[in-house]
Amino acid sequence: MIEFIVIVESRADAETASKLAERVLVETVDWLEPELLPYLFRWSGLDPGTDYSCWSDIKDIMQRARASGLPIPKFLGHSKKKPLKADGAATLKILNLIRVLQLKKSQPDEDSRSLKAVLFIRDLDNQPERREGMQQARAEQIDQSPQLEIIIGVANRMREAWVLNGFVASNPEEVQLLEAIKKQLPFDPCEESHRLRSNSREEPERIRNPKIVLEELTGGHWSREQQCWEETSLELLRQRGQHTGLTDYLDEIEKRLIRVLLELSTEAND
Repeated sequence: MIEFIVIVESRADAETASKLAERVLVETVDWLEPELLPYLFRWSGLDPGTDYSCWSDIKDIMQRARASGLPIPKFLGHSKKKPLKADGAATLKILNLIRVLQLKKSQPDEDSRSLKAVLFIRDLDNQPERREGMQQARAEQIDQSPQLEIIIGVANRMREAWVLNGFVASNPEEVQLLEAIKKQLPFDPCEESHRLRSNSREEPERIRNPKIVLEELTGGHWSREQQCWEETSLELLRQRGQHTGLTDYLDEIEKRLIRVLLELSTEAND
């Protein structure tokens, strides 16, 4: 089965990004139904049998890969063209490892894997150079063989901003909560979650912390958070997510990941 590698900061990021991607795939591809997805591909980490890999674990993963004998090219610390911005070097290292794993597929054994795409999901955290670095790495590797779709999803300022984009009050209590927060800010934190720039949990800035706002609106319940990316229409998510990076991510999925499935469908029909 083909695999799509997922690089994230946390399990929550992995679940949010993968579910959103699945929704775009199902909504865009006419013949695709949700129940077909597990038979077409799986979300994976760099290590076999994992569902995702974290940025913080990349160094250890690379060390284990080298210790296993994989011929990973030595990274020289810079791009062929110009110095890499933040996350550019880590992204290139990951891409180099995936290329080695792809080439191993040409000599099939029980450990071979069919890797067709990689998702790089990252919180911007007021560091726009993170996006630039990942884009630099992609530009350097995008035309290499074997083919690999490289998808970048950057949350401005963090994943919680994406979740807030999907929050729609579902009962009178939530309506009241949202209205109270809007009066304090004063703006709609769901329509303009990119304006929530604080990291503080203390007054008076805590109400501008996206994590705090999300906790207050959802009561800290994971299932209520999930509704924000699983049930809110993609149209509304695209509309609200223009400044949080969510719209760009959904566009990346539609542009790059869908063609992998379409190519698989074509191959199956030949």
